[in-house]
Amino acid sequence: MTEKVNPQPTVVRTSRGLSVAGTRITLYSIMDCVKADWPPKLIRDWFNLTDEQINDVLDYIEAHRSEVEAEYQIVIQQADEIRRYWQDRNQEHFDRIAAMPPKPGQEKIRAKLQARKEQRESV
Repeated sequence: MTEKVNPQPTVVRTSRGLSVAGTRITLYSIMDCVKADWPPKLIRDWFNLTDEQINDVLDYIEAHRSEVEAEYQIVIQQADEIRRYWQDRNQEHFDRIAAMPPKPGQEKIRAKLQARKEQRESV
């Protein structure tokens, strides 16, 4: 019986970090799903990966857990910093839009949206 030799690794390091070879999918995106306790088949289907790819990726994550986890935390922190930067930068614009009076003819839809909002907040 011969052992299957995979000449091309499934997990490679690119400019985006650890990625699935031949795709733009990072292991950090897959880690979001792993952290949310998604089953491997759902992750595979969500990212349109093969069985071999998802198995190799999950094996890599398990074998290099501390390294992947450390990089994942850095990516999460950077994403949060970027989100806060743009939220702060655009806050005046958001406030200006919120202060604008409704356009004529939108009274019914605005009333309906407000009712839904109040209903959602009361739950």
